[in-house]
Amino acid sequence: MTVDPACRDGDAVPPPGPGRVTGWSQWSQRRGLERRLHDGAALRVSALALRLGLVRCRLPEDDVELHAAVDGMQDELHAVLQELRGIAAALYPPLLDEAGLGPALREEADRRGVGVTLDVPDNRFGATAEGAAYFAVAASLAARPAGRITVAAHRDGADLLLRVHGVPRAHAAHFREGAEPLGGSVGVGGGDPVTITARFPCG
Repeated sequence: MTVDPACRDGDAVPPPGPGRVTGWSQWSQRRGLERRLHDGAALRVSALALRLGLVRCRLPEDDVELHAAVDGMQDELHAVLQELRGIAAALYPPLLDEAGLGPALREEADRRGVGVTLDVPDNRFGATAEGAAYFAVAASLAARPAGRITVAAHRDGADLLLRVHGVPRAHAAHFREGAEPLGGSVGVGGGDPVTITARFPCG
């Protein structure tokens, strides 16, 4: 998997311009929060559940009530761990960070049960552009539009160029919210459903 030189990781120096700095900061902060939850709180809860399991092994075998109480606490900790992972994924999906836009969109489409044709290369576009593009498409998938959606992406100069076909015209707002704060643009063509073309400058 390659990384385009002009589209380095979103943790790099933000691009010039107040609007783009604001957009870059949004995705940088979301990604940072995801890492803190995943590498901090979630790991501590997981370690605590393991320690509680070790404590359970030392309990008297005939103390049924105490065993049940420890089992209940372990179940609660596992539930908290799943909630933390869910919150972290909502902030910035781990697969998007690890594997890029294409795999993350495939996972989201499968989770939503929405028919999607994806044409997204393996090369990376930077965390900022990928985050903005991912959440714009994910918002459309969450609405479960009728028919099959086509999503195509490639690098065009210093931008991630994204084309989405088969969504309602109103969904263009999702893409404007993601692209315009970064200094990008959104065009809408066709009837309804429409084809949305969005440019996301690589961070």
